[in-house]
Amino acid sequence: MRKTVHTIATLALVSLSFQCPAQSQRNMKEQIEASRKALKAKSDKAAVKEAKRMAKEGWKPTPGALPLEKQLDKSYNLEYQSDEYGFPLFVFGRATSTGGNFDAAKMQALELAKLDLAGNIQTEVEALIVNNIGNKQMNQGDVASVTKSVAGSKNRISQSIGRFIPLVEAYRETYDGNKEVTVRIAYNMTMAKMAAKDAIIKDMEEHGDSLISQLDQILDW
Repeated sequence: MRKTVHTIATLALVSLSFQCPAQSQRNMKEQIEASRKALKAKSDKAAVKEAKRMAKEGWKPTPGALPLEKQLDKSYNLEYQSDEYGFPLFVFGRATSTGGNFDAAKMQALELAKLDLAGNIQTEVEALIVNNIGNKQMNQGDVASVTKSVAGSKNRISQSIGRFIPLVEAYRETYDGNKEVTVRIAYNMTMAKMAAKDAIIKDMEEHGDSLISQLDQILDW
């Protein structure tokens, strides 16, 4: 019986290996569609849960914005996306600010979210750079020099950020009548790394860093 089962399994594998290109392509499309549906279900569940929590805390969508659940669903959908190696496709920033009026609070929250986004980009890029330098077996002095430029690049990265993706905009009134606004934004990871690279180059140029000639090797993106 065991031999029969083994034979059937072997024949099945052989059959799969000789599938026509059209069938293989159809199987791949089915897998992609199944993965997409699973991702959507996961983001839907997370969005519903957080929307309920925020509503209980008094948060409302800002005027003209989508309902909280829809906004959060978009946010989670991007957060769960990754490339073929499992690395995130987007980097995120969030902030909350309070002001005497809605517009002032929102503007301040967006600026703070950009700084938070820049800090997260900085963290991601620093890890990539340290890994690249380690692979190239560069000395500790070079490592320290590059990471110093990365550490000082947060404000520059924030200024280099182009059009970010607004994800969540919500507000609530405080006990003293002020407006509290919370925002979340996203930025494409490839564009984020380029913004960081520009910021690091400018920092090194200002400090006359001799490693600037090796940046294309260190920042291999």
